[in-house]
Amino acid sequence: MAQIVWFENYQPADAAVLGGKNSSLGTLFRAGLPVPPGFAVAADCYRKALADGGLSSELDALIAAVDPRDPASVAATGQRARTLIGSLQPPANLAGAIRDAYAQLSGRCGDRDVPVAVRSSATCEDSPDASFAGEHDTYLWVRGGDEVVRHVLRCWASLFTDRGIAYRLERGYGRASAAMSVGVQQMVRPRAAGVAFTLNPIDGDRSQIAIDASWGFGEAVVSGEVTPDNFGVDKVMGTITRRTISAKTLEYRLTGGDTVIAVAVEPERQSVPCLSDQEILAVARLARRAEKHYRCPQDVEWAIDGGEINGGEFYGGEQKVLLLQSRPETVWSRRPRQQGGTGVADPITSMVQTMLHPVTGGGHAAHG
Repeated sequence: MAQIVWFENYQPADAAVLGGKNSSLGTLFRAGLPVPPGFAVAADCYRKALADGGLSSELDALIAAVDPRDPASVAATGQRARTLIGSLQPPANLAGAIRDAYAQLSGRCGDRDVPVAVRSSATCEDSPDASFAGEHDTYLWVRGGDEVVRHVLRCWASLFTDRGIAYRLERGYGRASAAMSVGVQQMVRPRAAGVAFTLNPIDGDRSQIAIDASWGFGEAVVSGEVTPDNFGVDKVMGTITRRTISAKTLEYRLTGGDTVIAVAVEPERQSVPCLSDQEILAVARLARRAEKHYRCPQDVEWAIDGGEINGGEFYGGEQKVLLLQSRPETVWSRRPRQQGGTGVADPITSMVQTMLHPVTGGGHAAHG
C-alpha cells in the first residue's frame, strides 16, 4: 500500500484511495495547470489506523444506529465518532512517512518549515451526483511535521461532522463506503480569492463564466460569510459582461502567529473591486482550462498569489492565479441542455449579443 502519493505522480488508478479533492489536484497538476505542490495521504492509511485501533466496528455500529431525521441523534453520533478518532495514535511508520514527505516538500519550496494547507478528501466526495463541498475540514497555515500529523487525524475525524454524516446518509453512502484521504499542499497567501463556475449558476448558460471574489483567503466566500464581488465573462469573446461590486466587510487574513483569522476589512477597501480586469480574465482563462481538461462544467476554487511565499517557480501560469480545486458542477450539469433561451452555449448567439451590447471598460454590469 502506497501511504504517500505526490501530486506529480498521480495516476487514475489512485482515485479510489485519494478521494475527489486529491484526485482532482493530482490530475490538474499532471495536466500542467498552476496547482501549488503537495502530496496526499492515502485513504487506506485511515482504514488501517481504524482497524488497528479497534474502531471500525464501533464506528459502523454508531452510524447504523443514527436517525438522520433527528439532529440531536446526528450530533451525538458525530461527537462520539470524532472523539474516538481523536484518541487514535497514528501508526509510527505512517507518522514517519508524513514527516518525511513534509520535510521533502519544505526542501522543494525553499522553506525549512513550509506553511501548508491540510485538506480533507473523502473517497465519496466530488462525484458527479454529490459535491460534499464544505462538509469536511481544511486547516490552513500548518507548520512542522508533528503538526501536520496531528492535523491529518483532525481531517480523519471530520469525516464525521454533523453535516457530513447527514449528507452521506441522505445520499445513501454508508460508513463502510466512505474513508478519508488527506492532502498536504504548499500554502498560498492570497491577496484575493474565490470561486468560479464555467457556466452561469443562475440559468445554466454554458457560454458564460461566473466569478465570485473577495479579499484574502477564499474561506469567506466558500462559507458565505461575505457578499463577494461578482463578475461574468463571455467564454467565446473573452469579454467581461458583468461587474457587481459588493461591500466586502470581512476577510480571512494571516496574523503574526501563523493563524488565519477573520478580520474586518478597512472601510476604504470594502467597496473597491478586489480584482482588476486583467485578473478577472486570467481567472476566467484558468477556469476554462480546467473545464476543457475535464470536458464538463466545473466549480473552481482559485487564489491570486500575494507574492509573499517561496517556491513560485513551481506554479507557472499567468497573473499568479493559482488553482486550488476543481470539481464537477452538480446542479445544471445533470439537466438536459435547452434548445433555446439563455441555457444554450451557442457561440454564434454569444458573439452576436456581444456585438449588439459591447462592454465598456471600467463600468459595472453591462445590460442587455
